[in-house]
Amino acid sequence: MTDRPVPGSISADQAPTEIVAATRRLAAALEALESAVERRAEADRDEDELASRIQALGADRSRLADELDGSLVKTRKLERVNREIAQRLDAAIGTIRAVLETEPADEEEPS
Repeated sequence: MTDRPVPGSISADQAPTEIVAATRRLAAALEALESAVERRAEADRDEDELASRIQALGADRSRLADELDGSLVKTRKLERVNREIAQRLDAAIGTIRAVLETEPADEEEPS
């Protein structure tokens, strides 16, 4: 066998330096991976919080829609009752006017 280095291999002198450099690159890659995982976890928490808020808004919207429907029903009922009362008042006013118009003719005193 020959003592020629295999292409792409490193000599015994370069081995510790290359290992240290590779270890540093590995550590940097692991730190970058940990940072990415933390960012992803934070994004997931933010997404969950947003989903909770959206759900709460949907529940509020449903509740408000129900309250609005109830208010509309009450408003229509009050409008109907108001019209009925106005008609009864008009009829009562008409009756009172008719009575007042006929009374003075019946009760005229001689001069």
